[in-house]
Amino acid sequence: MNIPTSFTCKFTLDKAHFNECYSQSNTVEHSANAYFKAGVLMLFGLIILLFTPVNAYAAWFVIALGILEALAIYYSQPWWVLRQMLSRASGSEVTLTIDEQGVLSESFYHNGRILWSDICEIQNTDLGFVLHFTAGKSTSKSYVSKGCLSSSAQEYILKKMNN
Repeated sequence: MNIPTSFTCKFTLDKAHFNECYSQSNTVEHSANAYFKAGVLMLFGLIILLFTPVNAYAAWFVIALGILEALAIYYSQPWWVLRQMLSRASGSEVTLTIDEQGVLSESFYHNGRILWSDICEIQNTDLGFVLHFTAGKSTSKSYVSKGCLSSSAQEYILKKMNN
């Protein structure tokens, strides 16, 4: 007879959690290729400014777009964390339940379940798990921190990852 498997934990959506979430599921890289578009915009703006009779305001606008693009890449984590901290869900307590159906997260502002059948990949990171799942026609990802999970819950997710 199979005993139902269920793991429950609670955590707070605070700055530390958001920083961990971003750092573990981040796909933005800070290489020269990431800044290529910003560099092209700034160079194009300088060419317009120096070598064409176009209004200087247009050239400075393109240069400013390039600078803004570079800043958006460089400060992507603090900007993302700030947006999360300004959301109404910030500071709320989340109850996370992992069972045979999937991963259920419940809070005052959001209740959602990710079914195991919808999960296409589980990425094991140093501090948690990134669940890649299909939501309708698109693919999304969700982060589950190991900090609030028991060792048996972590083993259960690893077992699901290997299936």
